[in-house]
Amino acid sequence: MEGSDGAGSEVGVEVNTEEEDKLWRVLTGSLQDLPPLSSKIVRIFTSSTFTDTTIERNSLMENVYPKIKEYLRENYGLEFQVVDMRWGVRDEATDDHMTTHLCMQEIDNCQRLSIGPNFIVFLGQKYGYRPLPTIIDAKELDMMRECVRDVPAEVELLDKWYKKDTNTVPPVYILQPISTILTNFNNKRHAKLQEADQEEWWDTFGRLCRILRKAAQVLFIAKKLDKDQMHNYFMSVTEREVERGILKAKDVSEHCLAYVREITNINVLFRFAAKFIDFAARNVDGEAQKFLKTLRDEKLPAKCPPSNLVKYTVDWNGKEGIDPETHAEYLKNFMEHFYSSVTRLVDEAMAKYEKLSSDAVYTEQLQHLHACNNSVKVFQGRENIVNQIKDYIQGPSNRPFILYGESGCGKTSLTAKGASMSTKWWPENAEPVLVLRFLGTTPNSSSVIPLLVSLCSQIAFIYGQPKDEIPADELSPLVQHFKKLITFATAERPLNIVLDSLDQLSGADGGHSLAWLPTNLPENVKLIVSAIPSMYNLLETLQALVEVPENFVSVLPLGENLGGTILKFWLKNANRDISTEQWEIVNDALSKCNLPLYVKLVFDEICRWKSYTPIKQTQLHYTIHDTIIKLYERIEIQHGKTLVAHALGYITAAKSGLSESELEDLLSLDEKVLNDVYQYHLPPVRRIPPLLWTRIRSDLPHYLSEREADGVNVINWYHRQFIEAARERYFKNLNFVSGMHANIAEYFLGIWGGGNPKPFTYSEQQRRMFHLSDLNGESDRKVPEQPLAFYNEQGEVIRYNLRKLNELPFHLIRSHQYEQLYNHCLFNYRFLHAKLSSMPLQSVLADFEDLMDHVFQKDAKLIADAIKLSSSILGHYPDMLGPQIIGRLLPYYQQNANVRSLIQQCDSDGLEHCALVPSHHCLHTPGGPLQYSLEGHPFAPFGIGTTSNGKYLVSVSNKFIIWDLATSDVFRQVVPGIGGIMQNLVISENDKYAVSYTNNNQVVVCTIMTGDFLVISPDIKNKDESIIGTCISVTHVATWTTSMWYLYTLNGKCISSHVIELKMPLLSVELGSDDKTYLIVKSGADSDSDMALEVHDKSMSPFEFHSAVAVSKDKMRVYACIAISDNAVAVYKRETDAWKYDRTLGDNYDAIFSLKLSDDETYLAATIASGYKLWNLQKDTLVKLSLPPRTRNIPNKNPLISLVVFTKQNHFVVAAVRKNLYVWDTKQGNMVKVLDAHFGRIISIDAVTSGGNKIISSSIDKTIKVWNFDNILEDVYSIDRLEKPIEFIHVSDESPYGVTTSRNCVGVWDLNTGKLVYTLETRAVVTLARITKDGKNVVAAETGKLLYWEVEQESSFRSVMQKDVAVLLLAEDDMRVIAISKQIGNKGLCKAYSFPDGETIFTIEYNYKTFKGGCITKEGNFLALPGADKSGDVLGVYQAKTGTHLYNLQLKYTNYKELTGIRAMPHDTNQIVIIDEEKGNILDLKKKTLVRSVMRWNGMAMKTGKSGLYAPNRGGLDLLDLKSGKTVRTLIPRVAEGVFSIDVMFTENDKHVVYYHSGHRTLRVFRISDGTRIANFKAHAEVTYMAGTMNGETLVVGAVDGSLTILTIADPEYDENVEFLQSLPSRKLARNANGMPGEGEVVTGKNSMGTALQVAS
Repeated sequence: MEGSDGAGSEVGVEVNTEEEDKLWRVLTGSLQDLPPLSSKIVRIFTSSTFTDTTIERNSLMENVYPKIKEYLRENYGLEFQVVDMRWGVRDEATDDHMTTHLCMQEIDNCQRLSIGPNFIVFLGQKYGYRPLPTIIDAKELDMMRECVRDVPAEVELLDKWYKKDTNTVPPVYILQPISTILTNFNNKRHAKLQEADQEEWWDTFGRLCRILRKAAQVLFIAKKLDKDQMHNYFMSVTEREVERGILKAKDVSEHCLAYVREITNINVLFRFAAKFIDFAARNVDGEAQKFLKTLRDEKLPAKCPPSNLVKYTVDWNGKEGIDPETHAEYLKNFMEHFYSSVTRLVDEAMAKYEKLSSDAVYTEQLQHLHACNNSVKVFQGRENIVNQIKDYIQGPSNRPFILYGESGCGKTSLTAKGASMSTKWWPENAEPVLVLRFLGTTPNSSSVIPLLVSLCSQIAFIYGQPKDEIPADELSPLVQHFKKLITFATAERPLNIVLDSLDQLSGADGGHSLAWLPTNLPENVKLIVSAIPSMYNLLETLQALVEVPENFVSVLPLGENLGGTILKFWLKNANRDISTEQWEIVNDALSKCNLPLYVKLVFDEICRWKSYTPIKQTQLHYTIHDTIIKLYERIEIQHGKTLVAHALGYITAAKSGLSESELEDLLSLDEKVLNDVYQYHLPPVRRIPPLLWTRIRSDLPHYLSEREADGVNVINWYHRQFIEAARERYFKNLNFVSGMHANIAEYFLGIWGGGNPKPFTYSEQQRRMFHLSDLNGESDRKVPEQPLAFYNEQGEVIRYNLRKLNELPFHLIRSHQYEQLYNHCLFNYRFLHAKLSSMPLQSVLADFEDLMDHVFQKDAKLIADAIKLSSSILGHYPDMLGPQIIGRLLPYYQQNANVRSLIQQCDSDGLEHCALVPSHHCLHTPGGPLQYSLEGHPFAPFGIGTTSNGKYLVSVSNKFIIWDLATSDVFRQVVPGIGGIMQNLVISENDKYAVSYTNNNQVVVCTIMTGDFLVISPDIKNKDESIIGTCISVTHVATWTTSMWYLYTLNGKCISSHVIELKMPLLSVELGSDDKTYLIVKSGADSDSDMALEVHDKSMSPFEFHSAVAVSKDKMRVYACIAISDNAVAVYKRETDAWKYDRTLGDNYDAIFSLKLSDDETYLAATIASGYKLWNLQKDTLVKLSLPPRTRNIPNKNPLISLVVFTKQNHFVVAAVRKNLYVWDTKQGNMVKVLDAHFGRIISIDAVTSGGNKIISSSIDKTIKVWNFDNILEDVYSIDRLEKPIEFIHVSDESPYGVTTSRNCVGVWDLNTGKLVYTLETRAVVTLARITKDGKNVVAAETGKLLYWEVEQESSFRSVMQKDVAVLLLAEDDMRVIAISKQIGNKGLCKAYSFPDGETIFTIEYNYKTFKGGCITKEGNFLALPGADKSGDVLGVYQAKTGTHLYNLQLKYTNYKELTGIRAMPHDTNQIVIIDEEKGNILDLKKKTLVRSVMRWNGMAMKTGKSGLYAPNRGGLDLLDLKSGKTVRTLIPRVAEGVFSIDVMFTENDKHVVYYHSGHRTLRVFRISDGTRIANFKAHAEVTYMAGTMNGETLVVGAVDGSLTILTIADPEYDENVEFLQSLPSRKLARNANGMPGEGEVVTGKNSMGTALQVAS
């Protein structure tokens, strides 16, 4: 099959040839012979003769249906619904005689929808109720009247009850509703009147039956009716059902079951026998029995295979015939067979037919193709617009085509018509493809990311592209991939994409900004969209994106004439007509409103009109809204206001619609509904009778649409006008609305699921009527449990309960059940984890935002903000929820009960997902200034900028990344494929374009909203020069070198190039809004700072200045240092062609490096060495902004660049100096905050003052930080860290301290609190440090010496000269220091010193080829130093205590390779291991022997010495047996993960292996006993070093950002590990014993520096 190579269907299911063909036809958009819609439901119609199967049907409902429901839900995610039209219905006859018609409809629905079984019949010895035909063909009844014309009473009776309707074509007679003639038939309030009318009806019913049956027999004998036509008057409802469900059905063996039960020795003398056998006039009805015998014993076995037909024989019991106790064995066998047969049929169906239905793309496209066909069937007129669509398809346009119009104007029908015709409008030799979505009608077409994934999967399949390349998680690469995929369309296989109703898309992920929509289409691609113009400014946005007016078509109402024409066409197709009088009413209505939706409503209304309907009952309303309200009123009158209001209320209240079984469950839990339904009788099981909802749905033809949501088929209103009308009618009473939501919430909480009986109260009327002693009762409602996930027998998640995850928070919020919301959803770890694992992160945040729209909850805001800060990790690693919440929110553990509860759950429930848990606060907390940390650039982002509305942030490295500042999501990535790195960023005034230049002389122009880009390569004459800048206007781009500048159009055409006169180096070019070009040139020698501002057209004299300049936006004022005033800043104003002196801003004697003007020109900031000077230009006042001591500004090479910005309304001025942001208030000049923003130098800074109050910084560390300055004064919880990356860690054996080194600093950390308690700063480079067991002293190796430090004094008390120490060890119970260093000339030096005296104990000098360090064996017996002599590589072995040389061991064993490392064996006092590139070699230094070589081993060994590790840097991890060398257990399979640095270790208690992978930045922890991975911990920054504590329960991790993270290995398998976690100080509510602030306390400073340094992680 063409196009399927390399693609396959979406989930890669195996399909046979027939299914392949079906798949291909559906995915390419063929609307012919569509396969039926794949279903998500098993829907079984059960047929029986009602009274004789009560025990069986009740047994099934009590015991079997719940089990089947559970089986299907857990194994396949299928809904289960039984349609028992007689269950719970008291009277066989109903007022309108519609039951039989509804039964037939329901059988059709079951056959259409159900997977596997769809019809089950229970037959006994009763033929059952034989109703009168509701509708009889007029000719047929006229013949019958003729047959009885001699009996006037019979003719009169027929005429009274059957009325002729000429509106049906051909005409029919219709049996009148009983209550229209016998008005008290339904009057339950007056029992005697009702009884009289009911008695009269049954008498009338018998007489009518006799008349019609007698006449039918006469006509049959006269050959005027055939046998089937005659039998129509004798047939029971059950036979009619069996005929429809089995006898005339296809594939009976796959869909049907029949149960036949014979009761021997029925005692017909008992009155009760009438329930089990047909009686007529107190005798057995022989005629009925004959019909039953034919059906049961002949027709049924002939059609139904033996495997699907079961016969039971039972004895009659006492008075009641069938008794649950006497017949227990029969009932048990029956129920077991029923369960196994139904599940078997479903299993077979899933295996055979549902392979394609598990393909999400197939089912998605199929739903939309069916919707298209349904719309096209009723489409009429609008030829002019259809022709415009045709012209677009056949024309040259490469832009989208847009249909727009108000709600109900017929856009969807037009779009469907255009889609259905579009493939016919391409050339005959082409095979066009149709990709179609009616947006909002399915979950995968309701928001942008699922929509694009679905479209990409479909297009990839069609054009043979790999589907595994689709980036399914992130919007930006997904949009790019979508645009790439549509380029594969060819002239032979062109592509039509049709997206109806853009307004139905969710606003999430920029759905309404339409940036995801391709606006420049490749050849052979056409895109048609439709939208309501007024919603979300869609029309305005489309007009900005698609600047082709002729591609926009307005869809207007139909017009009166076309409306009438369409109605006539529809009536004709439906075999209907209306009278002339009725047409007058319709034409009058159409003159008032002729929107297509209104015409459809009118059509459905007039189809109900009979020719005899009184004129007052044929009135029409003149608006869509009023017509829908009238429809609701009519249904309420017909079916009861309570039932209808609640049923429609539930559908309207639901977030994503409800499945029919959910709706039945909800109504069955609703006491108001049940008390209304069961006013006059008691049901066997307190549930809603299925017939009641079926009748309501039948009266809402086509107004309820079926679609898929959360993996199930749901019903919802098909048009928003129905939702609005339902809300107005049913939701005016706020208590009612709240009750609806509360009931749905209660259902999804599962309170009454799994057999938990729900209490209820009988009414006083019921108590009297049924002689009840107690008003209170309780009943199992047979509703399912609602777990968060479904598990298999191994305890693995099969699927998540998406319905609960999606609906529950929505309803708890709207029913104001906030405590329930907090306990079950927002502060519930399991709920959050399940939702993160199964849905996009944005849907989790949406729940919090939804709550905030209703009520502010501080803890919820904290958690939502924490999830936002963690979004880059949680989006890919949902199992990191626990560590991220703990790491960020531990400071709130004391004060915030909800946060504490969630952390406690993370510490318990969360361990099964990630058992590596932060011991202390280690990640940036929400609530402070840091809003987002944005990662995604592979290189430093030198250029950042924001759009003027503050909506988008554009950043550049080797690619453009455009971020949505509201959500931090990547809105778009544009990869221009350039060789270099972009160096700056400028955004055009209209926010349309961004421009940058690269370090290899290219200029890139990007269209922000569409992602289109253009690369310009200027022809630079002087090859020694490079581009140093770019700028952009709304029409042009300029770029320059030091000697020339170039002007281009936005499509890359070079207009001009200009050489700078007098060879003055060019610094800046700006394209002014006044169409002039402004240049700044360096006018003096290289050594001075003289510059000039010139206008290119020389319309103004050059303005000369020095050091720095700031020019107002309108180019009317200049602020600069001029020669005559030295460093003072002078202000000049523009007057026609010259700059005129205005004033000088006071005295200034400091050299100015740069100037920055606030946007509104209120403030001017000058950068000087010691800080900044800030002038208030309105008051001409000056304040000095001082940097802290020892912090200085240095001049930039380009004096026009300033890393200073002003916040919104100029409240603060913010400056970037190295890695910090310094914040001062503008009024007083006080420093209010220092933000420790990055761990690399800040290279760019920008301010957002529109739509927010943000500062954005980018750094050489490749991150971008977004700071919310509305929170700048919020208290900050500090995280300690060193300024430079941590390079080495040593943990004290006995005290709770550890020591770290960074390049210039030794840090001592308290592992109990996670705090940096002491810093030992040095002026030289520090390489290594060791801390004593008691934690009181540290030995550190600097470049040229060893330093002994006393920790508490933070001072060194001794220094020992020894250069280039590479190995530093403590020995002899910390009384000795051993230092091994590299000397010049391949000489090694090992010295031992006493501690704390620093006396030299021994000195060892030796030679080496390559330095490999050294080690001391366990308990300090031997010192081993790898070296070399004339014989080659040797191992020098020394007495460790004295330094005595014992011997040199020649390393000449078999397979000797040059060693790469050496370490002591942990279990043996004499053994070491020498590691080479392929193995580990164990040497016994006492025996001077090679014990063994273990291939693949990396030298890491457990304390027992029995096991080791193999961890190649290309991926994989094996646990090795060190005796045999065999793999004991594979912990990580050898999957290609790229070549990265790997760090791996055993914990000190030998229970776990820790594995760090630098490529993924993950720490994986494995339990050694069974190989289970208990953690996959994503580190916040690159890990540089890791160490474990002696108890093996804590991992200490150093990172490139200078932070030290302390993690507890809380393996739930080991109680002591979990107990250790609970015992940590961070989990205690009291202050620390030493009086230091606890984890929950804010650290605030009292000095001008504001709060402690804030760390952004």
